[in-house]
Amino acid sequence: MAISIRKGGAEDLPAVLGVLDSAVVWLNGRGITAQWGTEPFSGRLKAVKQVEDTMAAGDPWLAEVDGVPAGTMTLTPHPGQYVEPADEPEVYVRLLATDARFHGQGVGAALLAHAVEETRRRGVSLLRVDCFAGGEGRLVEYYEARGFTRTETFTVGDWPGQILEQRV
Repeated sequence: MAISIRKGGAEDLPAVLGVLDSAVVWLNGRGITAQWGTEPFSGRLKAVKQVEDTMAAGDPWLAEVDGVPAGTMTLTPHPGQYVEPADEPEVYVRLLATDARFHGQGVGAALLAHAVEETRRRGVSLLRVDCFAGGEGRLVEYYEARGFTRTETFTVGDWPGQILEQRV
């Protein structure tokens, strides 16, 4: 399976929302409802606005397999509002998700490898991401297996989060 990664734009919002919606279904099918809830992103106006704003604040990327959106991430020069920016230039991975049809086939790893390349290309040495820290920490372990190191934790309401970083 060949994964290609291309830069996206505002016109890719439906594809990005489709990947995010599919990821919610996949998570819910495994009993994980606390990470992204149970409602599709596309059905929640506030979530759609958040995705639009994040994409506009950075560079959206789409992973595709035979032209079909398989995953997405947006790289921004700063984290979301619930995480303090670093005290140096950084690239921040946001909205990383894999479409359920492609789960377990290396799409997320390919996007993260692209994030490393893009961070280097920009002349930045710090790549950060945050993620859901619940679910027995499986997502945190996923990022650690791809070269990230845990830093601070945070909570948004009752949602536990973990910030991770990687020097590139």
